[in-house]
Amino acid sequence: MLYQFREAQRAVLTPVSSWAEAMSQVYSNPYSPYAYTPFAPRVAAGFELLHRLGKEYEKPQWGLNSTTIDGHEVSVIERIEVSKPFCRLIKFERLMPRALSNRPADPTVLVFAPLSGHHATLLRDTVRALLPNHEVYVTDWLDARTVPLSHGAFHLHDYVAYAIEFIRHLGPDVHLISVCQPTVPVLAAVSIMASLDDPKQPRTMTMMGGPIDTRESPTEVNNLATDKPFTWFERTVIYRVPGKYPGAGRRVYPGFLQHAGFVAMNPDRHAESHWDFYMNLVRGDDEDAESHRKFYDEYNAVLDMPAEYYLDTIRIVFQEHRLPTGTWTLPIDGREMKVNPADIRKVALFCIEGELDDISGVGQTSAALGLCSGLPENMKQHLIAEGAGHYGIFSGRRWRDIICPRIGEFIRSNN
Repeated sequence: MLYQFREAQRAVLTPVSSWAEAMSQVYSNPYSPYAYTPFAPRVAAGFELLHRLGKEYEKPQWGLNSTTIDGHEVSVIERIEVSKPFCRLIKFERLMPRALSNRPADPTVLVFAPLSGHHATLLRDTVRALLPNHEVYVTDWLDARTVPLSHGAFHLHDYVAYAIEFIRHLGPDVHLISVCQPTVPVLAAVSIMASLDDPKQPRTMTMMGGPIDTRESPTEVNNLATDKPFTWFERTVIYRVPGKYPGAGRRVYPGFLQHAGFVAMNPDRHAESHWDFYMNLVRGDDEDAESHRKFYDEYNAVLDMPAEYYLDTIRIVFQEHRLPTGTWTLPIDGREMKVNPADIRKVALFCIEGELDDISGVGQTSAALGLCSGLPENMKQHLIAEGAGHYGIFSGRRWRDIICPRIGEFIRSNN
């Protein structure tokens, strides 16, 4: 009933939010006489804050329409390369002008976006920084409430199967970048391909802030997953999609619950951010106010995850640690195969961690270096980004100035 209650709440808040947006314009639009009354900036700011707290946040647009290559502005278009029931593989195609026709081909990069509550557009800054020097593909996961029941369930092993299919589609010269949660299924996919001696194994895999072994430097997120029994998650956080959506009846972990969990991790910081937004509006600091809008337009836009996938992740990754303990098997091509990273011998590995990461602690991602014991040391790299939190390793100044150039060097040295 919680999902239905949430929908009822949305039905109430939507008109209130729309009214607050209109009232904000009444007290801020220069053509309105009310904009020149005493305290108009404070009233307008209060109404806009109310509007943003009550509105429904839809999936944002990528907004990556151009990039700059060798001093030339190049148009970029989104193209669906592969369409699956739960995911679309998107290519950001660069329309090269004639002046760049003789430029050497750039490496192909496949970015695996997390399926953990937010949309793939959370990696907008990641893609933007990669575009000038790479052909970029991204996994764009669909909201489970939009996927009809006729498409069946989606488990963690299905994520691995999708990863293998996408790698084979772009391989063998593709370079993988997995951000946070997908480090586990991507390492499993490459391990399976190595065990099969697949001719389309990727060139490299870069793993960023992921839960390869959550026994290392456990965080609050890890503790939540281990403090509760598995049955608690089945009973408490799994709900069925209401009838108004295409995926009606599908069991999901609702995005609004995941969002509430994210906010609960740092409630004081979010409250302070909203207060600063209000004061920026009052002072007329449009630049900082717009920065707040952009961040929360992305942060508040969430999607539902398939229940089977979410529960598999809780059990296999956080509670039973099957990947680092060597006890994970997957149904591949009609047979059970063991996930054995030691079989990887041709795919160079780069592990990146944030010094201040409060979601995947230091040591969790770099555990992959030890698991890939078949790789020579000169094919392994490790970076701890000083001063970077979880989002800082794939977005923001440190990502653009330090981490992305290091990944580019790593890719080209193994291309």
